[in-house]
Amino acid sequence: MKRRNFLKHTCPTITFAFFGISFIEACSKPDDGISSNLTSSTNSSIGTYESDAQSNNGIEKSGNTLTLDLTNSTFNGIVNPGNFINIISEGVLLLKISNTEFRAFDNCCPHNGSRNAWSYSNDEFVCATHGNSFGINGNNIVNCGEAATSGDLKTYSTSLSGDLLTITVS
Repeated sequence: MKRRNFLKHTCPTITFAFFGISFIEACSKPDDGISSNLTSSTNSSIGTYESDAQSNNGIEKSGNTLTLDLTNSTFNGIVNPGNFINIISEGVLLLKISNTEFRAFDNCCPHNGSRNAWSYSNDEFVCATHGNSFGINGNNIVNCGEAATSGDLKTYSTSLSGDLLTITVS
């Protein structure tokens, strides 16, 4: 067998065996229609929730307004300042700043559009898909999927009244 044919037929198999499926998916864009999970700052799934009127997940949607009942068990993951929840089905990262302040951000990665691979530390959200960090200050906003590797996530306005948090997504 000639060297070229050997490499052409053998190397992809060896590469796949060595790197596994992560090699294929490393730079792919996830299918946003599959995920409706809610993830917390520990990046562990805390449940699958539907955002329709029949579910009891503490999330009500009316037009571009989300109302969250923070007493609902859905939000048990945001007890302390610095905790966040990724509400994938609604496209929102919810970050607890203090006992009286929450901030909400677009959960779409400005680099490639991932919505479900976030972690948070040092005032930045990090997308695990490629390791890019995005700030929360709103000074240099980068939009979903525009291939940006840095900048700030789009911020949504929030209003807290008792245990109800209103987020205006626009």
